[in-house]
Amino acid sequence: MTLSNVPADRPVDQLTIALAQIDCIVGDIAGNAERIRNARSQARQLGADLVLFSELFLAGYTPEDLVLKPAFQEACRATLEELARETADGGPAALVGLPWNENGNLHNAYALLDRGRIEAVRFKVDLPNYGVFDEKRVFQPGPLPGPIVFRGVRLGLPICEDIWTDEIVECLAETGAEILLSPNGSPYWRGKHEERIGIAVARVTESGLPLIYLNQVGGQDELVFDGGSFALNADRSLAFQMPAFKEDIAVSVWQRGNDGWRCAGGPRAVVPEGDEADYIACMVGLRDYVNKNRFPGVVMGLSGGIDSALCAALAVDALGAERVHCIMLPFRYTSNESLADAQGCAQALGVRYDILSIAPAVEGLEQVLKPLFAGRERDTTEENLQSRARGTLLMSVSNKFGPMLVTTGNKSEMSVGYATIYGDMNGGFNPIKDLYKMQVFRLCTLRNRWKPEGGLGPAGAVMPDNIITKPPTAELRENQKDQDSLPPYDVLDDVLECLVEKEMRVSDIVAKGHDLETVKKVERLLYIAEYKRRQSAPGVKVTKKNFGRDRRYPIVNRFRDSGAPALAPDLTIAPKKPTGGAERFEE
Repeated sequence: MTLSNVPADRPVDQLTIALAQIDCIVGDIAGNAERIRNARSQARQLGADLVLFSELFLAGYTPEDLVLKPAFQEACRATLEELARETADGGPAALVGLPWNENGNLHNAYALLDRGRIEAVRFKVDLPNYGVFDEKRVFQPGPLPGPIVFRGVRLGLPICEDIWTDEIVECLAETGAEILLSPNGSPYWRGKHEERIGIAVARVTESGLPLIYLNQVGGQDELVFDGGSFALNADRSLAFQMPAFKEDIAVSVWQRGNDGWRCAGGPRAVVPEGDEADYIACMVGLRDYVNKNRFPGVVMGLSGGIDSALCAALAVDALGAERVHCIMLPFRYTSNESLADAQGCAQALGVRYDILSIAPAVEGLEQVLKPLFAGRERDTTEENLQSRARGTLLMSVSNKFGPMLVTTGNKSEMSVGYATIYGDMNGGFNPIKDLYKMQVFRLCTLRNRWKPEGGLGPAGAVMPDNIITKPPTAELRENQKDQDSLPPYDVLDDVLECLVEKEMRVSDIVAKGHDLETVKKVERLLYIAEYKRRQSAPGVKVTKKNFGRDRRYPIVNRFRDSGAPALAPDLTIAPKKPTGGAERFEE
């Protein structure tokens, strides 16, 4: 008798469970269903009894407000029923995530498909509503769940956030679960894998149950899901580890013993960490944004500076050199050094490289504006004409030939508004939007000595060393350097991390050794640049708090931290009278 013909209530002593760590596309219900079919077919060949898919896989994750559309809900349900009927073929059962409308309440659900029907459904209980998550907006929480029975084995199905606190797993353990199977849509940020392992260890320790953690893989808008699925035995030992940032289908064999269920073995992939993981995340995020939106490739400005060099390397690693078009857009302030560095980078990467002078455009704009600007000194207005001319030309190439324009500003610049709106901020996607400037330097140095797994670019150095070692400059006027306007980047980045990621008081940042006036200047620039960030291109999230999904600040905002020490909690201060005045937005 094959396992698929064992009565559902007869316990078995061995289960072969496949984990489908594969990419899905939001809204591509038919395509995601086909991915389920293909993975199930492969799992069948590998002898699996059950194949797991990640959270909301059939809909794609994260679907955001798309799940509120009745037509979308109905299409997901109809497709699931079709997939369920196909399990009558004697192949493995499948656990599939989807939005599920139950009596007018929409749930984040996980459904068991077996023997030609939907055998069981469980709903997510703990709906995250922080950071990038907003699930309480669209879903209703389910009741505390009990296990489902599969081949006589009681399986607990805590969905993603359900394992981040102890209540749901405790309920499953108390109601007889024997193995925990947790589908996840857990996005990457630096150090996230270690955090997940720690959470899983805590749940295994509390429940005494083994846990399989299946995570989504691939990019979706700003988010990158890094896979890295794993399992822990009941003694907290690592049962298996799947690779990060790549699709894979792994099979694990579980055996029942006197002390419960234990994995007989599985893959032991090495998970990248630190700067290497951040580089791969940026590469994957750009690749999937371009490919899932069906762009033929990308175009970008290559200035000879470090930010555009890193973006060019990421684009070639993500898409291949044949899909990357780099353009140098010089003006009278562009140095011969920058021209040589840009050409050297383009040659090392093997991309198409063109040079378009912006002089006619800038001089033409200045001539048009001359009557209105008569009697006024030249200032940043004229400097920004250069950036806006470049942005217009790059967008024109994108419009004419179809490639997506990559924008190249880093998090340090976007934090303080050191960017020109409708100029160098033009573009469809920014792979380094969440990287501070000092990390940009580190990733360039890294890429010159290391090629990421799966990268399509050449091995070896892909940018001239001079790009990394020379002082950064926008080259909008003679002898300009970034640090004419900004604190040194190591100082700036540390202050910004304190303000953005850690939400620290100004006084506490000063206590770390920073100058009070510098911190207050950076804070002011951070706040008044909010309107620019609202209009910036999306970009890959790699920190715990990126601009956009994670950090939602008002544009109109007059709060400034005075830098005074924190007050005692029982001290009452009379409100100050408004002093008037306002701060203008700055370019």
